[in-house]
Amino acid sequence: MNETDGLRYRRLIRPQIITDEPQAPENKSSFPEPPLMCEALEPNVKLRQAERLFEGQLIGPESMANIGGVLYTGTADGKIVKIEDGKMHTLATLGRSPCGTQKDELTCGRPLGIRASQNRTLFVADAYLGIFEVNPFTGKVKVLVPAQIPVNGKSLSFVNDLDVTRDGRKIYFTDSSSKWQRRDYAYLIMEGINDGRLLEYDTFTKEVTVLMDDLRFPNGVQLSPNEDFVLVAEMTMARIRRCYVSGLNKGGLDLFVENLPGFPDNIRSSSSGGYWVAMSAVRPNPGFSMLDFLSQKPWIKKIIFKLLSQEALMQFIPKYSLVVELYDNGVCKRSFHDPHGVVATYVSEAHEQDGYLYLGSFRSPFLCRLNLSEV
Repeated sequence: MNETDGLRYRRLIRPQIITDEPQAPENKSSFPEPPLMCEALEPNVKLRQAERLFEGQLIGPESMANIGGVLYTGTADGKIVKIEDGKMHTLATLGRSPCGTQKDELTCGRPLGIRASQNRTLFVADAYLGIFEVNPFTGKVKVLVPAQIPVNGKSLSFVNDLDVTRDGRKIYFTDSSSKWQRRDYAYLIMEGINDGRLLEYDTFTKEVTVLMDDLRFPNGVQLSPNEDFVLVAEMTMARIRRCYVSGLNKGGLDLFVENLPGFPDNIRSSSSGGYWVAMSAVRPNPGFSMLDFLSQKPWIKKIIFKLLSQEALMQFIPKYSLVVELYDNGVCKRSFHDPHGVVATYVSEAHEQDGYLYLGSFRSPFLCRLNLSEV
C-alpha cells in the first residue's frame, strides 16, 4: 500500500467474472444492431410535458440530490446551488475564480455527480478537483479525494459520478478517463479509449481502491437497494456493468444490461425498485446512428477526430433526449422521449422525488421537472 496526504491506495486485484453470458472483448468498441424502438421503447413526446425551472439562471445542472424538500445541484461555474421554496442561492464553491467559461473549469471546478447521505451530508464529484463533502446548511467544504494525487499510477483526470452507502462509509465513483478531461469529452467519445475506472473510497480508513478498470467512458454510478452491487454506465459502449461489492458474489463482475437504445449518463433509483437512466443521444432503430457507424469505420473516425473541433464534432450527434426506467433485472419498463430536444435538452440525469422526475443537463441553462402522474 502507498500512503499520500492521509489517503491510502490499494492495487487492483482483477475480480472474477461471475456471469455465464458471453463477455464482449474489452478491446472491441463496435456495437451490435441497436434494439428496435418499439413496445416499451416506442418513441413518444412525454418529456415535452416537463416544465423548465430557473431558465437562464442555472447553467449545466448535471445532477441533483435532495434533503427533505430542499434540492441541491452543481453548475458549470463551479457552484453548489441550494433550491428551497422556489428560490435558489449559492451554497458553496469548490474551486477558485475566475469562473464562467470552459477554459476556467480546470481551476474553478465543475461539479458533476451529487448525492445526499442519510446523515444529511452532501457528497460531490468534481470533474477536475476530486471528491468533496459539503455541509448542506453551512456550505463548509472538505476535500476527501483530491484529483491531483494519482491512484495506482494514473491521474484522476475526469471524476464524474458517485454514490454513497447509507452509513456514509463507502463512496463509489467513476473516473471517466486518465487521458481526457471533462472539457474534452467529445474527443473521449470519438476516440472510445478504454482508460476509465470505477473506484471505492473508504471514509474511515481513507483508502482508495480501484474496483474496475479498462472501462470506456464510465459515467453514472448507482448502488443497489441492498448495497450488494454497484451499477456503472459504460457510456460509449451503450451498456451498464455491475460490480458486486458485498455478499457472496463480492469481487464479481457482469453485464447488467447491454445494447441500450442510447448512450447512458447518470443512473438513479426509481420508486418502483428499478432504475432511471438518462441519455442525451440515442441509437435509433429504424434510423441512423453516427456513433454506431463510426465504430465500424475507425479510419473515418481518425480523420474526423484530427480535422474537426469539439463543437463541430457535437454536430454529428443529433439532439434526442431519452429517459428509460429499467426493472431491477435490466429489462426496460417504460421510456420518455423528446425527439430533437424541444423542451428537455442534453439530459444527464433523471432524479425522482415526491412524484416528480427532475431532469438534469450537462449544458442546458435550466432544470426540467416532469409530473409522473401525468405521463
